[in-house]
Amino acid sequence: MRIEKALILIRLSVGSIFLSEGIQKFLFPEALGVGRFIKIGIPAPEQLAPFVGAVEIVCGALLLLGLFSRLAVMPLLAVIGTALVTTKVPMLLKDGFWKAAHESRTDWSMLLSLLFLLVAGAGPWSFDARRSRRDG
Repeated sequence: MRIEKALILIRLSVGSIFLSEGIQKFLFPEALGVGRFIKIGIPAPEQLAPFVGAVEIVCGALLLLGLFSRLAVMPLLAVIGTALVTTKVPMLLKDGFWKAAHESRTDWSMLLSLLFLLVAGAGPWSFDARRSRRDG
């Protein structure tokens, strides 16, 4: 049961990071939002950057609450996968493995944490658990 309760730590970590990154896309659009999307060559950056920011905010908040957690993980997997492909793969090809490994450590941690939450669920201290106790 201790491990199940520890799920809250993973949820809080992943949820708060995505929530914060989503907010920052709006607070600092040139560095982290539209401007960054333009710099890395994401198509339709004026539409996609706010969309991705909103997804990060909503899904990050859902993870913090443990509400619809597995569903919230899915779009975040797409976000982090896109981040790895558009920023870290080019770095790997240009600067080599060690530079890319260093710069992608947070992305890999987020990816693996999201996969963990997809498999394990939100844990007993979540709205998902309350809903299933109520429905069951």
